Amino acid sequence: MELGIWNLKLETVIEMFRIANPEYLYALLVIPALIAFFWYSRIQRRKALALFGQKEILSVLMPNVSASRPVLKFIVLMLALASIIAGISRPQFGSKLKTEKRKGIELIIALDVSNSMMAEDIQPNRLERAKRAISQLVDKLSNDKIGLIVFAGDAYIQLPITADYVSAKLFLNSISPNIVPTQGTAIGAAIELGMKSFNPQFPGSKAMIIITDGENHEDDAVGAAKAAAEKGIFVYTIGMGLPQGGPIPDFSNGMRNYRKDKNGNTIVTKLDEPMLQKIAEAGKGAYVRANNAQVGLNNLFNEVDKMEKSELETQIYADYDDKFQYFIGLGLFLILLDFLILERKNKYLKNYKLFADRK
Repeated sequence: MELGIWNLKLETVIEMFRIANPEYLYALLVIPALIAFFWYSRIQRRKALALFGQKEILSVLMPNVSASRPVLKFIVLMLALASIIAGISRPQFGSKLKTEKRKGIELIIALDVSNSMMAEDIQPNRLERAKRAISQLVDKLSNDKIGLIVFAGDAYIQLPITADYVSAKLFLNSISPNIVPTQGTAIGAAIELGMKSFNPQFPGSKAMIIITDGENHEDDAVGAAKAAAEKGIFVYTIGMGLPQGGPIPDFSNGMRNYRKDKNGNTIVTKLDEPMLQKIAEAGKGAYVRANNAQVGLNNLFNEVDKMEKSELETQIYADYDDKFQYFIGLGLFLILLDFLILERKNKYLKNYKLFADRK
């Protein structure tokens, strides 16, 4: 529940904020170059001073020279430059919500994150290949809403149903077997959680795509798919893996090995096609087997996309207000501050120690 609330808050912030001219942000790349040049010049200056004598003697001869003030002035100047660049890129915040009506469907993708999905019979591994396919699918979405569920020994909502595709890709990148506390493959739990995750008020088509290797040992996945179909939710399955299967990598102790059973034999995880076919049949959907050429997610979505679409009401932020003036104002203030900070010690103020010098 806390993860879902956090996701919704992040989604709201992303919708409220935008950069009108993001191309100007490339100018920020000049700052690391200036820092490198400043650091190099400081080193060369120290080498040059060392030729004239020891540091203690020079400090007596030049009592008003400050070691820290030039650094402070440079930091202030870089902050001013960054603030001005941010200002000219025109950051904006949405000030008013408006409701748009779009025609689409609700789609939930349930992704298996059990250890067996790390098998490399599909390159680079089953899980990574599935994540790439989902990311490509998200890029093709326009008016549909999407949700993400991850499952292993139990199922969890990774992203609630949303039209915010940026958030979908953001949370997709963080998926790994480590995000679930219990290992296993509970396909039935994923389907049941998916049924609860759809908007009950949405009258249009609803579909769920299960991406897994099919090794279900936890629950009645076929029964769950049948229950989903009775509620008008179509269940599709994608089999991740090859019939001959593959070993599961184990990177414990900093070395690459393969998982073994109690008898010391290497565990080979194989695709359970009959199970996934039964789930898809019970869910009135279709089954596709992935291979090293393609995952098949786009083919399934083409079928899903033919479903009857209903109007979706989506609230988006409009009438964006420019906030560049705050950044420009801060930049000008920092420039003024840089002008007021002298590189040399002020003989009238040096006793106040406003800026502590390095010895």
